Amino acid sequence: MNSFRSTARIAALGTYVPERRLTNDDLQAMVETNDEWIVQRTGIRERRIAGENEFTSQLCIKAVEDLARRYPEALDGVDLVLAATTTPDFPFPTVSCLVQNAFALQGAGTLDLSAACAGFTYALHLANGMISSGLHRKVLIVAGECMSKTIDYTDRNTCILFGDGAGAAIVEYDEDGAFLGSHMGSDGGGGQHVYRTGLAGSLNGEPLEGSGKVVQNGREVYKWAVRTVPEGVKQLGDALPGGLTGIDWFIPHSANLKMIESIAEKTGFAQEQTLTSAEYYGNTSSASIPLALQQAVDEGKVKKGDRLLMYGFGAGLTHCGVVVRW
Repeated sequence: MNSFRSTARIAALGTYVPERRLTNDDLQAMVETNDEWIVQRTGIRERRIAGENEFTSQLCIKAVEDLARRYPEALDGVDLVLAATTTPDFPFPTVSCLVQNAFALQGAGTLDLSAACAGFTYALHLANGMISSGLHRKVLIVAGECMSKTIDYTDRNTCILFGDGAGAAIVEYDEDGAFLGSHMGSDGGGGQHVYRTGLAGSLNGEPLEGSGKVVQNGREVYKWAVRTVPEGVKQLGDALPGGLTGIDWFIPHSANLKMIESIAEKTGFAQEQTLTSAEYYGNTSSASIPLALQQAVDEGKVKKGDRLLMYGFGAGLTHCGVVVRW
């Protein structure tokens, strides 16, 4: 649990998803599956898919453009760009550098971080620390993924889950501070349960397969998530004045809506308090939490002063929860 005094707040938010929709009926024409089977097991009805020549930096840039439309002066004075992604356009230049250049953010440092589906909350945690320590004053976070470019569309266990999208947020200095707590952790021993191959041919002594595509042992990831996330949420709640009763909205990573139902039940959050984005966007990895939050803000659900508990979890295995006042 992070206990030092925060002097940071989330000051702006924006999102973007590609235009192309991939429905369950579309997938039925590609692999042995159907709408009923997918909805019963995942709650997902459709996903957004990036174009052939559309990549993560472009999704992130469009999310920042959306943020700038909503908050016209939000980019003034940005001194650090943090990009959370596991699907960068290139090994280098980084997504954060491409975003910095697109908006001519002169003097801003850039950093990409890879925490898979926990990327957005990891970035929030890091931005809060950077600002509260006095190293930075205004951080632009982008969390974006082109998961569709890493998926084997002959593997029905993975292709039904993932979609593409991006979110952007400004975290800036605020004397009162709106970050109320955080908790993070990892379990590298579970890395072989969800991975994408790279330079190495083995992991934790196990040979890898997949030829650059996502490989997932859904059963093991599910078991880890429904055990680890509720425990992390409990630790956050134990350290908060008033505990979890003071939380207005729970925003977990939208991996799979059936998984989220189990996690919400174990943590004591009602479905009406739980915000998700998977039904029409699929699992967008690091982008799923900002997509869910933006939708709730646009619908008038999330209001100024509300307390949000955002919890990301995914490959690595990684997890991170943050509590903020909106």
